[in-house]
Amino acid sequence: MNHLSRVSLLVAVLALSACGFHLRQSAALPASMQHVHLSVNGGGELQRDLARALEDSGVTLQDEGGPGVAELKVPVAAFDTETLSVSGGARVTEYAVRYQVRFEVDDSNGQALVPEQRIDMSRDFSYDATNTIGTEAQVDEIRRSLNDDMVQAILFRLQAAGRRQTAEPAATSSAG
Repeated sequence: MNHLSRVSLLVAVLALSACGFHLRQSAALPASMQHVHLSVNGGGELQRDLARALEDSGVTLQDEGGPGVAELKVPVAAFDTETLSVSGGARVTEYAVRYQVRFEVDDSNGQALVPEQRIDMSRDFSYDATNTIGTEAQVDEIRRSLNDDMVQAILFRLQAAGRRQTAEPAATSSAG
């Protein structure tokens, strides 16, 4: 690799790290989530991607719940499209794709690790009436992107619950 290539690579890496870019990595989940039964209403991409992310984080997924198995329940995972703006000719010019997920986690002892939470995400896009196929592809891509972001948001909340869970015993033992 010549000197110019090395310098270019270094500049690219520094630029990406300066803007906050980082590769997605596995999450450090609570110890009580070593074995998880995952149930997502409607299954689909969220179930598949969340299962993959959990497994990448060292979780063993179980087909059934039971003693020693944490329960990650997602009763609501719904996309919606909303009109944001209309042109003078009464044509839609801008939409928003919204994604709402509610989830909760009970740890392997049946205690609420994460009480039911709701996460809402949305992306706006311009509608082109002359290119409806492109618009459908754009909506599909937005949904995939929102789904990826939702998986990460759920994992971040699970990580936070794990940190809180390990901090509580330490605070209790130092107080006593």
